[in-house]
Amino acid sequence: MLFEPYTGKSLALKNRIVMAPMTRARNPNGIPNEMNALYYRQRTNAGLIVTEGTSISPTASGVLHIPGLFAPEQVEGWKLVTSAAHAAGSKIFTQLWHVGRVSHTSNQPGGIAPVGASSIQAANSHAWGYDENGREAFVTCSVPVALTTEGVKAVVQDFANAAANAVKAGFDGVELHGANGYLIEQFLNPFVNNRTDEYGGSIINRSRFLLEAIDACIANIGAEKTAIRLTPYGGLHEMPHYDELEATYQYLATELGKRNIAYIHIMDQQSRGSFALPEGFMARFRKQFNGVIILAGGMNREKAEQYLNTGIIDLAAWGEPFIANPDLTERLKNNWPLNPPDRALHYGGAAHGYTDYPAYEAAL
Repeated sequence: MLFEPYTGKSLALKNRIVMAPMTRARNPNGIPNEMNALYYRQRTNAGLIVTEGTSISPTASGVLHIPGLFAPEQVEGWKLVTSAAHAAGSKIFTQLWHVGRVSHTSNQPGGIAPVGASSIQAANSHAWGYDENGREAFVTCSVPVALTTEGVKAVVQDFANAAANAVKAGFDGVELHGANGYLIEQFLNPFVNNRTDEYGGSIINRSRFLLEAIDACIANIGAEKTAIRLTPYGGLHEMPHYDELEATYQYLATELGKRNIAYIHIMDQQSRGSFALPEGFMARFRKQFNGVIILAGGMNREKAEQYLNTGIIDLAAWGEPFIANPDLTERLKNNWPLNPPDRALHYGGAAHGYTDYPAYEAAL
């Protein structure tokens, strides 16, 4: 089943393998280029590619050298990537990213403070910015400024504008980054969201920003092109568990189901050294959401086929294995060994560790 075409709902894919979004930080000017197009072209054995997190505005970033989708030249650069993916028969979505408080003043225009759901600092988390000596480094996240109610609505519009730009650039759709402790999840978590306006308090209020961003994207590009990534029970970037956690994601599953979005992409953060999804969570989530579900995190062929065969998920995603194995689909299909990635080359730099990992047959 894993290697068969998928034709369910609004997606039509050549297989059920997804390349998950991964930050690679190889865009010093924020504009995608030919090297990025080659990187994605090499990995078009995946039925669906989701690009690295892409900034929706100049203030959305917490990592140096990432691409954006808020300027015309960025739209033009992304056309190189989408054309490469489509030429090989893959669908490609881009991940729209606002990091919120997981940022540093050196990532922000004019050195301003980053924004967040609240002014609570992610004091034990790090952004990739410039240290006090002007060197690139992991730096402690700065104290954020809480978005005003009007500011939240402006960020919703930033998501919608970036979604429209994505379609102009040739993407088949967008995946909002609602995971990993970034801005959308900061609103969901009551330990970080201490707001007293319409975006704080109850599950409905804490979910409002996420759903408004989804609705704004749907209004601009359609539900069939709009998706989201979530990390229930994740803990990255200081997201403590809370009593209403499962109820929150049940509510989101129901509300997102009503909107007929393209898919929900769930990541099990166990593979990132954080909390694992509890036993049975995915089966419970499936009962609440009958749309397309993608699962990433600690995936292997056996696990993927088990989840696909039981109908709990529709597509299976791999992240880091795609970095070192551009031909990952063929390796999985033939049980070929995987190249180990060199993590020192994951972020920044040029072609080395990016486009020079060999395919299996080429390495023989």
